[in-house]
Amino acid sequence: MKKRTFISIDIPKEIQKEIVKIQEKLPGFIGKKTKPENLHLTLKFLGETEEEHIYKVTEMLKEIKASKYETEAKYIGVFSEKFIRIIWIHLTNCNILQEKIDTALSSLFEKETRFMSHLTIARVKSVKNKKDFLEILQNIEFPKISFIVDNFRFKESILTKDGPIYKTIEEYKFIDSDI
Repeated sequence: MKKRTFISIDIPKEIQKEIVKIQEKLPGFIGKKTKPENLHLTLKFLGETEEEHIYKVTEMLKEIKASKYETEAKYIGVFSEKFIRIIWIHLTNCNILQEKIDTALSSLFEKETRFMSHLTIARVKSVKNKKDFLEILQNIEFPKISFIVDNFRFKESILTKDGPIYKTIEEYKFIDSDI
């Protein structure tokens, strides 16, 4: 049996509230905002994963040694200005952890060719005026939003008609010292 899996940093509740304030400033679009409880930064998407690999991944991730660090929400953006589908916020300092995860799992999964540390805050089906939409988006101001990352999680994604449900398979805590 396969499960749809990924590895992520979950967003703390107090930061979720700040992200909701940013979501409320988004220009009009047809689509869905990410529910606060589903906000996360995907470090590695594994996709449909065999049951036997789930155990192996769980064990391989235990070998990662990482220190807690601070990440900050820096700016808001989209992947493609031609085809606006995802609105995201960039989170800083997550590349080292992502590389450690990539390396730990390299015998089972290909390494990422292009990791972009982003927090998906909305999925867009369409916008009326792309130029106006992008201008408003780029002018959204938000206060400094930062938090300490002291763990990551191996998760299952269950797709439903009401949106995804994320279940933690395993949580991995960091050592106490700073990077």
